[in-house]
Amino acid sequence: MAVPSPKSPEQSERSRKYDRQLRLWGDQGQQDLETAHVCMINATALGTEILKSLVLPGVGAFTIIDNEVVTEEDVGSNFFVTAERVGEKRGSVTSQLLCELNPDTRGHFVDESILKLLDLNPELFKTFTVVITTSLHEKEIISLSHKLWEWNIPLIVCSSYGFFGSMRLQIDEHTIVKTHPDNQNPDLRLDCPFPKLKAHFDSYDLEALDLTDHLHVPYLVILYNHLDKWRRDIGDDTALPETYKQKQVIRQNIKNSIRKHDNGSLYHEENFEEAVKSVNFAYNRTTIPSEVQHILKDDKLLNLTSNSKPFWIMARALKEFVENEGNGRLPVRGTLPDMTADTFKYISLQQLYHEQAAKDAEEVYNRVQQILQDINQPDDTINENDIKIFCKHASEICVVRGTRIADEYERKGSADNEIAQSLEDPDSLIEHYIILRGIERFYSEYYNYPGEIDEQVESDIPKLKSCISKLLNEWGCMSSTKEDCIHEYCRYGKSELHSVSSFMGGCVSHEVIKLITKQYKPVNNSFVYNAINCSTESFNL
Repeated sequence: MAVPSPKSPEQSERSRKYDRQLRLWGDQGQQDLETAHVCMINATALGTEILKSLVLPGVGAFTIIDNEVVTEEDVGSNFFVTAERVGEKRGSVTSQLLCELNPDTRGHFVDESILKLLDLNPELFKTFTVVITTSLHEKEIISLSHKLWEWNIPLIVCSSYGFFGSMRLQIDEHTIVKTHPDNQNPDLRLDCPFPKLKAHFDSYDLEALDLTDHLHVPYLVILYNHLDKWRRDIGDDTALPETYKQKQVIRQNIKNSIRKHDNGSLYHEENFEEAVKSVNFAYNRTTIPSEVQHILKDDKLLNLTSNSKPFWIMARALKEFVENEGNGRLPVRGTLPDMTADTFKYISLQQLYHEQAAKDAEEVYNRVQQILQDINQPDDTINENDIKIFCKHASEICVVRGTRIADEYERKGSADNEIAQSLEDPDSLIEHYIILRGIERFYSEYYNYPGEIDEQVESDIPKLKSCISKLLNEWGCMSSTKEDCIHEYCRYGKSELHSVSSFMGGCVSHEVIKLITKQYKPVNNSFVYNAINCSTESFNL
């Protein structure tokens, strides 16, 4: 779906409709969402809550695969079915009501079992961006896991069971450019200013400025000026203040340079106060983050082929830039934080960073074009805007490599360190993950869920305990789960609580959007929610 031009009425209407989310993932992220096709297997309360949270922000299309009919139990927990629709196809009913939430989204329904589809029409799954499952059985999960792993299509297995919910993400490789880190220092390059920036800093003589100019000098100029003085004082023109004592010396020097009134009181110079506050982060040495260093050494970067993805081609060009024009550093980010300064001085400084960022991006772009030619990929595989975005966010690029769910289910005779260590923590939610896995094993053996038949609640308790014990033995874990928890799960009888499904629906939809937009880091890789005390925990299994 093409994004309309900013001046068109369509763009204006789209911006108004999706304003809040556009601030989170931008135009490109919204476009990715609008071209995505999500598959939901089973329109349970959890399944429809997940889709609701994807339809509202404008996912392009969804397909529900469900061969069940609406039951009275569905009416009690699923907001997207009504009592008069009992007996009708659940996927059809829910897809109709979900589409009413947003006319921009297309909804489809497939009335077939998942195993039959995998057998007769497996190519259908290649059309989906992400596949999500709820209330799926162990055999079906394993079959689906193998197929989607082979095609590198993300799979999310979810459950809502009584007061607990869980989510497990399967993805082979997921590359992210815009990770949106919570805390990121600005790219100022005070330790190694590029030539034009250094000339700009050197053009200032702070002591010779009149009071008006002194009040409006950008704090970067102040910081560089005092760094230069400090280096001359210690006789080392490459040093940076690293210890608290060294930083205090510079802070005091900056404070001493604030102008005074005739009566000896200090002027209120906000720019100098900003400089004092910025000493901690502004004097950091410009380095390549360790995670990015690992990416620049990755085999996929070093051994490009005609099938290599754009991320790895750009990463290869980035590596060559770092080793040549970059002198061991990443491209300049090109953005500046806000600061007290007059408009001319701030824009002049900002323009220097913008120009250097554009120059660095052009160098990387030229290298990308050469690499594309070398590996026989079309010249237009990667455009200039892709390169600019990649260079701007080069310090935060990330690669997530996951594990296959089928391997986790089929694991025999080997202890899982994460599970074993978590079981030692009495407050860990890992026991609920184990019980939920035990319930899946229970269904595989008895073809119903523990406690689903009222008369069998008590007799199902020892059966479920046996299933859980078998799982722990297979994993080589000596610990056991709490007996009262097992009793509680049997009393749930596979019931879904809407409040739990709603919370889990929001969590899962967030992960789906991360995968679709390739922004923000997804959970790695399992997540459990306890609605009793409103706690959550994630595990890497």
